[in-house]
Amino acid sequence: MMVFDRDDVTFAVVVNHEEQYSIWPTFKDIPNGWTAVGVTGSKKECLDHIERVWTDMRPLSLRKFMQEESQASAQS
Repeated sequence: MMVFDRDDVTFAVVVNHEEQYSIWPTFKDIPNGWTAVGVTGSKKECLDHIERVWTDMRPLSLRKFMQEESQASAQS
C-alpha cells in the first residue's frame, strides 16, 4: 500500500498562486509554490474540504482574463 493511502497519514490542504488546491502529507515539506491553508486531517477530510471550497476549477489567471474580456465586450 502506498503511504498516501494509509489511514494514519495526516494531510494538509495546500493552494498555489493560481488558487488550485491539492493535499500534501504533513510529514513532508510543502513544495515551493504551494501554501498550506490551515486545514489538516485525513485524506478524505481534506478532499471533502477542497470539494466544498474549490467551486471554480479554472486557474486564477484564466478567470481574470475571462472577466476582463467580458467587461471589454460589455463596454463595446
